[in-house]
Amino acid sequence: MGSATTQALAATTAALSAVPSVDLGVARELFAAARTLGESSQLSGALADSSAAPAARAKVVADVFGATFQPATVSLLSTAAQQRWSSSSDLVDGIEELAIRVAAIAEPDADIEGELFGVSRTIAANPELELALGSRLGDATAKGALIETLLSGRTSAATTLIVSSAVQQTRERRVRQLISRAMRLVAQQRGRSVATVIAATPLGRTQTKRLTAALSQRYGTDISLNIVIDRSVVGGVRIEIADDVIDASVASRLHDLRQKLAG
Repeated sequence: MGSATTQALAATTAALSAVPSVDLGVARELFAAARTLGESSQLSGALADSSAAPAARAKVVADVFGATFQPATVSLLSTAAQQRWSSSSDLVDGIEELAIRVAAIAEPDADIEGELFGVSRTIAANPELELALGSRLGDATAKGALIETLLSGRTSAATTLIVSSAVQQTRERRVRQLISRAMRLVAQQRGRSVATVIAATPLGRTQTKRLTAALSQRYGTDISLNIVIDRSVVGGVRIEIADDVIDASVASRLHDLRQKLAG
C-alpha cells in the first residue's frame, strides 16, 4: 500500500465518522459503486487521476451516482474521489473498506466478526464451494444470490451483505482472504482486534475470559476471540493476532524437542 493510499484511507475513514447516520442501504450502495468502478477501468481511472482537480472528480461522482444513491453515499464517494490514491485499484479497495465499515456501524449488536469467521471456516471445509465462488467463470450476481440463500436466517444482514458483495468482485483475490480482511476492518471499526485461537479441545468460559483479558492487556486493545479446534496441536494453544503468532502448543514443544535431539 502506497503512502498516498494510506493517507486517502485515513481521510475517508474520518469522513465516515463525520456522517450523522448510516444504514445498510448506504453500505449496499457503496459495494455497488465499488463493483461499478471495478468493472470500468475508464471510470475508476478518471476518479483516481490525481492530475484532475478534486472538484472535477467530485462532479463525476455526482453525475454518475447522484441520481440513484442516498446523499450520505454520494458524500462518502465524493470524499473518496477527491483523495489521491496510489492506483485506481486502491480507490476501489478503499470504497469497499468504507462499505464494510458502514455495515459494522449499521448493525452494532450483531456478532459480525464471529459470523464472518464461521463463514470462512465453512468455505474452507468445502473446496468445491470455494472454487465455485472464486472462479472467474459464472455470473457474479448469481454468486451473490447463492451466498444470500446459504446465509439466510443464519447470519445478520450485515454479514450476508459483506460476503455476498465479496464474492461478486474478487478481483484475483481468494474469497477467504476477502472475508479475513472484512473481519479485521469490522473489528477495527469497533475498536478491537481479532485473535484466532487454535486449541486441541474447546476452551471453558473461565479459560476464555482469562485469555481474552491477557491478550487485551498485552496488545492494549479489546480482543475478539475466534476459536478453532484442531486435535493436532495435542494440548495448549496457538494464537494468531495480526502478524503475531504465539505458539504454546504441545505439538510445537514436541517439534522443538525433536529438532534439538536431531541436532
